[in-house]
Amino acid sequence: MKLYRRTFLASAATVAAPSIVRAQGDAPIRIGEINSYTAVPAFTVPYRNGWQLAVEHVNAAGGVLGRKIEVVSRDDAGKPADAIRLAGELVNDQKVDLLAGGFLSNVGLAISDFARQDRKLFVAGEPLTDALVWDKGNRYTYRLRPSTYMQAAMLIDDAVKLQAKRWVTVAPNYEYGQSAVKWFKLLLAAKQPGVEFVGEQWPALGKIDAGATVAALAENKPDAIYNVTFGADLTNFVRQGNTRGLFEGKGVVSVLTGEPEYLDPLGNETPTGWIVTGYPVNSVSDPANKAFIDAYMAKYKEQPKMGSVVGYALINAIVAGIKKTGSVDSEKMADGFAGSSFATPFGSADWRAIDHQSTLGTYVGKTALKDGKPVMVDWHYVSGADALPSDAEVKKMRPA
Repeated sequence: MKLYRRTFLASAATVAAPSIVRAQGDAPIRIGEINSYTAVPAFTVPYRNGWQLAVEHVNAAGGVLGRKIEVVSRDDAGKPADAIRLAGELVNDQKVDLLAGGFLSNVGLAISDFARQDRKLFVAGEPLTDALVWDKGNRYTYRLRPSTYMQAAMLIDDAVKLQAKRWVTVAPNYEYGQSAVKWFKLLLAAKQPGVEFVGEQWPALGKIDAGATVAALAENKPDAIYNVTFGADLTNFVRQGNTRGLFEGKGVVSVLTGEPEYLDPLGNETPTGWIVTGYPVNSVSDPANKAFIDAYMAKYKEQPKMGSVVGYALINAIVAGIKKTGSVDSEKMADGFAGSSFATPFGSADWRAIDHQSTLGTYVGKTALKDGKPVMVDWHYVSGADALPSDAEVKKMRPA
């Protein structure tokens, strides 16, 4: 295991090797990071741990272009207007070299539009809306996580195997939820002609009336359910669904539910057999994952979560792009990041030139209880490269 750990850390540090030419001086490269720390702490606190660990590893290896990495972090409280104000402060007052972060899709789109207007690079970590890199994509915005399209595409084959005809959906009523439902409907209908979507519920984010939502879904007499809720909304939805028997005899396909941030709080109420995307942190055995888990536990005395992976990978992805570009000039980075490869706990990923989407993937499996604790079982990893539409389709959606 010590060998595996050295191998992973060496791989991650490769992108941070100092350049022979130090044309930009020795001042730190400053990353202006914005995220919803107070609004979504279950994800963003592990995420912050992840990027802090990555910064330590990068700087211990000498930084990039002969310079250390420094992150200047701000909390947008889940509000797009606050995110735009903070982006302006980071760029104009703090003089950061680029912007990064984001959690909620609407916040990510707001920062992306700021980046477009200000011509400042923005590397989005978590926002999942496809608009970020497709119909509202721009030269200055890159995105790390698998998008709503990609998450849905990863689940479709298993959804088809349910052979369910009547589906209902439940999703938070903002950009992420709307996009996730749209793509699941389109992709499932393409793979399973004749499928029907007979009902949908759109609770406000963080304000779900779970009892009423469950009752409304049950009235449609569905064969299967597509769930996009997360966090406290998911916990409440599961509790009410269990109490009222909503899930009995029905297939459930659920985005993000296998991520430890959202799965662990379900405890012994976890429904079994849901098809989910997530991170089976308790059972992964590949060297890169194990080395990351060991390093994270050594520093924080707890297992990483999906947010931890995103934070760690985000820094490596930025460093790889800067190294390939050879500069932190915004115009050069806007083009220079494309085609660079970077190390993540899930293996190597790339920045695509066509839409600035990364090929980082995720795990697909099923929920289960083991020794009274929720886990993912029967899982497999799906590369992001295998869950994207063709280049021709992307060109139709992305502005020239």
